[in-house]
Amino acid sequence: MIRVNGRELDGRDGATIAELLEELGAAGDGRGVAVAVDGEVVPRGEWGSHAVPAGARVEAVGAVQGG
Repeated sequence: MIRVNGRELDGRDGATIAELLEELGAAGDGRGVAVAVDGEVVPRGEWGSHAVPAGARVEAVGAVQGG
């Protein structure tokens, strides 16, 4: 099980960050999005190859404009 933004995803152990974001409907190019796995930020260039292990906690946040 992987936990993404507090949501448990069963059966996705070993999925890449890019695959998880696509499944969650995040923007395709990742612009304005930051991702951390177990508290460590993962550069966008590594999302397609960074496999997320079982038990990992993934946090994805997006930038928003406003005032």
